[in-house]
Amino acid sequence: MNEREQAVLALIRQNPFMSQQEMADAMNLSRPVLANLVSSLTKEGKIVGRAYILPEANEIICIGGANLDRKFHVKGNVQFGTSNPASSSFSVGGVGRNIAENLGRLNHQVTLLTTAGKDADWQVIQDASESFMNLRYVEQLPEVSTGSYTAIMDEQGELALAVANMEVYDLLLPNLLKKHETMLVNAGCFILDLNCPKETVVYIQQVAIARGIPLVIVPVSSPKMNRLPETLQGVTWFICNTDEAETIVGHTIENVNHYEKALQQLLQLGAEHVIITAGSKGVYAASTTIAPSHFAAKVIDKIEDVTGAGDAFVSAVIHGWLTGQSFATCLDAGLTNAKNTLASPYTVRPELSVDLLKNEMEE
Repeated sequence: MNEREQAVLALIRQNPFMSQQEMADAMNLSRPVLANLVSSLTKEGKIVGRAYILPEANEIICIGGANLDRKFHVKGNVQFGTSNPASSSFSVGGVGRNIAENLGRLNHQVTLLTTAGKDADWQVIQDASESFMNLRYVEQLPEVSTGSYTAIMDEQGELALAVANMEVYDLLLPNLLKKHETMLVNAGCFILDLNCPKETVVYIQQVAIARGIPLVIVPVSSPKMNRLPETLQGVTWFICNTDEAETIVGHTIENVNHYEKALQQLLQLGAEHVIITAGSKGVYAASTTIAPSHFAAKVIDKIEDVTGAGDAFVSAVIHGWLTGQSFATCLDAGLTNAKNTLASPYTVRPELSVDLLKNEMEE
């Protein structure tokens, strides 16, 4: 055992009923790091019993992808069918994981639920993520590889081509989640991306409705829109891009009238708040009590990398909502975080904090 694990055991011997937050404070650690230490000790058989590791109520539960992202930046014009000179970089990603890290950096207590392989890629993701979210409920499966995403970017930072190995999420099924039902029914909010199978989306929707838990659904691509439930009943926030919205509503969206019609259709499906993002055109949003509105994108001098900007937008919108901000302020927070993530080479910008986001919104 390392020194931290020994210190955890010493605290538990002193008081077996200490909460995780109390242990984290005593050791000057974040609660996610403490939770992962406890999980490791439990797996090693050093801890027997569960009283002190019951989940805290009202945590944000992010359910979805956690990938290792590989990015290649082509020098010159992208040419298909031949070799392209490029520089490369590696980072952790996945919509659910990215949102969890953004929210963790914004001082929210977050748990990530996902499936992963027992491999080196997952270790990289764990090392980069555990300071911002609880990972103790991640299901590691020996027969599959951790999710990966490879993006080829042009010189302007725009996506030219991407490939994804996401088969591991086909195993993120309700039977795995039901093992953690006590934690789920005490959640403060669910954020779910459509890397999850449809039956998992429906299961979480049912839990959200039955327990009155807010639910945020974030699609990841148009082809995965068939994983949505039949209605958006119980969905507090539905946030998608224009292509994804077109897939649901069944018509092209090219002008303001089209966006307003699409927003109304999504509200009629049962969602409480709906946002359709439109890239440089900004976003269109409405709720059951707020008429459709357009919010312009923030002006940016140079895009460094588009990866993660959408996740940054979602995270800051939900952060604003969870902290009691107005609808317009939530949208402004999202657009501000998206803008500054576009200008960053990182999928989740490491400088993000509550104070920084607030200052950026005031500029």
